[in-house]
Amino acid sequence: MTATEPVQTMPAAALATERLTLRTFTEGDIEDVYTGITDPDTQRWLPLPRPGAPYTRADAREWCLVLAPESRASGDGQHWAVVETETAMFVGSFGLTRTMWKAHSTEIGYWVAPWARGRGFATEAVIAISRWALTSLGFQRVELKAAAGNTASRRVAEKSGFGYEGTERNAMPLHRGRTDLAVYSLIPSDLER
Repeated sequence: MTATEPVQTMPAAALATERLTLRTFTEGDIEDVYTGITDPDTQRWLPLPRPGAPYTRADAREWCLVLAPESRASGDGQHWAVVETETAMFVGSFGLTRTMWKAHSTEIGYWVAPWARGRGFATEAVIAISRWALTSLGFQRVELKAAAGNTASRRVAEKSGFGYEGTERNAMPLHRGRTDLAVYSLIPSDLER
């Protein structure tokens, strides 16, 4: 019989950038999460809660109070509610997921609320999280995957310094059909450029 390895978790961390505060989700975020995820442009690329199912306030509540906190506790990653520091306006959900501790690899994912798009917030948050993962936690690889047709997310990857690696064909279900995923990565040596 072998002893089971303890679950590795990320440290609970609040992050800050020039304009943003990245913090844990609270009950006060439920309505913003619900409104942001039910936006047609968000739903176009993210089939939440699952393909073909409508997103409800109960789903938003479960995300904010159960699923996001459980992600860190289970060792899968960490999720932040991102708000504009000056106004406290909710910007979106950003996080690390699919963490492979032995490989020192993780994936960053996010969505931005419709009222916060086009202001550079996604790039600012992705830079903060990915650099934190590489420099503070010692990860050797951070991946970012975006639907091939989601040009806004692909621009965020590029502006954040991620390098394009290729395409995973037919890799993700959507509410209607499936999509290819463009795969990007950031590794420690990329930060030296």
